Amino acid sequence: MKGSLIIVSFFVLGTLCGVFHLIPIDLSESKISYYALCGLMFCVGISVGNDPNTLKSFRSLNPRLIFLPAVTILGTLAGCAVVSLFLNHRTATDCMAVGSGFGYYSLSSIFITEYKGAELGTIALLSNIMREILALLGAPLLVKYFGKLAPISVGGATTMDTTLPIITRYSGQQFVVVSIFHGFVVDFSVPFLVTLFCSI
Repeated sequence: MKGSLIIVSFFVLGTLCGVFHLIPIDLSESKISYYALCGLMFCVGISVGNDPNTLKSFRSLNPRLIFLPAVTILGTLAGCAVVSLFLNHRTATDCMAVGSGFGYYSLSSIFITEYKGAELGTIALLSNIMREILALLGAPLLVKYFGKLAPISVGGATTMDTTLPIITRYSGQQFVVVSIFHGFVVDFSVPFLVTLFCSI
């Protein structure tokens, strides 16, 4: 839990630096975040490569785990459809478009803003950021009460990058490959599902 709070604290600190222009360089126009992500993935690769039991553990996992991304997608969309019943001013397709971001806030919020306007785009941004923060902060509790796959499913598209270290820490090294596969598939589905529900 302490590690998750530190990560979220850095996010809050970065947000404040951006709001108050405390850093003279416009990082949003640079590729620093991309290089940082590459560095993170390199470190994860080293940790996987240094542990010969990781790939052996992956081979011993249930092959049905390849369906985990599909379950995440269907579960999220079903939840969004249920939530839409309580929101009179939003249609089911609006809610499902927001949910189809799966934590990929930078892409989904842009698509939704273009198709549905700034208000729903902002809702999508906040919703997806909250999903990522929930995965970061809630990973220990999710593993404890719902099992080791729970933080992977909650993390959505972020399980191949930002939430991967937390998932590795609490679910175990043997779930690294599953987490990366899950994140890749869910991430790949975002532009198709968001545009689909926005255009209906």
